[in-house]
Amino acid sequence: MPEKILVIDDEETTVQLISILLERRGYEVIRALRAEDGLRKAYRTHPDLVLLDIMMPDMDGWDVCRRLRELSDVPIVFLTARSDMRDVVRGLEMGADDYIVKPYDNDELVARVRAHLRRSPAPSVSEELVFDGGDFRINFINREVRVRNNTVHLTPKEFSLLGVLVRNAGRVITRTELVKEAWGPEYTDTMDSLKLYIHYLRQKVETDPQRPDYILTSRGVGYRFANR
Repeated sequence: MPEKILVIDDEETTVQLISILLERRGYEVIRALRAEDGLRKAYRTHPDLVLLDIMMPDMDGWDVCRRLRELSDVPIVFLTARSDMRDVVRGLEMGADDYIVKPYDNDELVARVRAHLRRSPAPSVSEELVFDGGDFRINFINREVRVRNNTVHLTPKEFSLLGVLVRNAGRVITRTELVKEAWGPEYTDTMDSLKLYIHYLRQKVETDPQRPDYILTSRGVGYRFANR
């Protein structure tokens, strides 16, 4: 069965050329010209590797990368015209596995794809996680949270924060690590904001926010989602 490569780029010509290049090497290529469509196809098809542009109109590649990392350890390779070293560093710090600047050499692109596929285990994507005997559910496709059969409405930043906590259920995550994984490295100096957002989350998901059952504090270290 051929390995699946998801290409997310709003430039149709680029997607077509990459598809021809990879299909000739025996890969199955899944095409997405919009970021949201790319995320839906990632959730549905579970690709073995994602080639991702940064500059897209509906949602930029940074946000796509962050959402993918909430769900999966699939190799992500940025393929973009942005060549500034700060962008390269940002991409790698966000969890991308590689960063290739356009225009690229075809043989180099194929070689890097092969290298990441060799090193990578089969990607795993959990569409929904369930805790507390079904009383707590988080669905990453619909970005929906249900607590005791009630839908909880979260802002995008709240959902990203909760997503990192539940994907690491049972493990204490430091404040710096939590902010970096949920919102990006540019937010690592906003520890006061983290405390406020944890407060917001507890108000929405806990029966008694003063005595939380799910989002627990590890004093002096960070936070932990209870693996109940």
